[in-house]
Amino acid sequence: MILNVIFMLVVIITCLYPILHVIFASFSSAGKLMNVSGLLLHPVGFSTAAYEAIFSNTVILNGYKNTLFILVVGTSINMVMTIAAAYVLSSKDVFWKPFIMMLIIITMYFQGGLIPTYLNIKNLGLYDTLWSVILPVAISSYNLIIMRTYFMGIPDSLLESAELDGAGDFTKIRHIVLPLSGPIIAVMILYYGVGHWNSWFTATMYISSKVKQPLQVILREILILNETNAMKGGDNGLNISETIKYATIVVVMMPILIIYPMLQKYFISGVMVGAVKG
Repeated sequence: MILNVIFMLVVIITCLYPILHVIFASFSSAGKLMNVSGLLLHPVGFSTAAYEAIFSNTVILNGYKNTLFILVVGTSINMVMTIAAAYVLSSKDVFWKPFIMMLIIITMYFQGGLIPTYLNIKNLGLYDTLWSVILPVAISSYNLIIMRTYFMGIPDSLLESAELDGAGDFTKIRHIVLPLSGPIIAVMILYYGVGHWNSWFTATMYISSKVKQPLQVILREILILNETNAMKGGDNGLNISETIKYATIVVVMMPILIIYPMLQKYFISGVMVGAVKG
């Protein structure tokens, strides 16, 4: 037990310290931070200049707005389509169901490619719109299979008794399937939500306007391309571009760190039930 506790403490510290380092650095004075070598265990020369520069910059605020739109609208579309498809494919009397499932599984291994997808997005009029990063990923084959497997575990007697009472498919979904599928729905919301929140590659391919770019693209430009000119300011006369990078990371990752613990218990139970039934 002692060895287990020591090992777990080492793992926890290894996972937790990088996050704490970023948080400490974001609240540090730029001049003093540049002189620190080794581990950073607390903010040096406490300063909120980096956060003031971020929240006064319209690029960051527009990025947050765009990301929230993609997150809310995209996840809503994902859930509606995944629930509808999973319900149909979990029914026993669906015509050609094995063939349909085979076609869905094929899409997990074979895709059209980057250039054909780009041309398709452009010809559909989705280029340089937020819909270009929402509609092409409206449903995930992997998530669909997980939800279908969960729905198949719902007793047929409940659905059959509802049919005898005159319930249609929409009534069965609303009053029977969804109330019994809380864990898997929470898992799917987490999967889709985190995917939308972290997505940046599709936005760089299909969105050219600066005002329409999501937050992750802006974070990439700040961290990799070092584009902090618009947010540079004085921190005792020094450039705060380094602390801006750390503060931007904190601003981007905090929503996920806050939401995940709320869904964790559903996440574990939903994944385990889907795995066992599969």
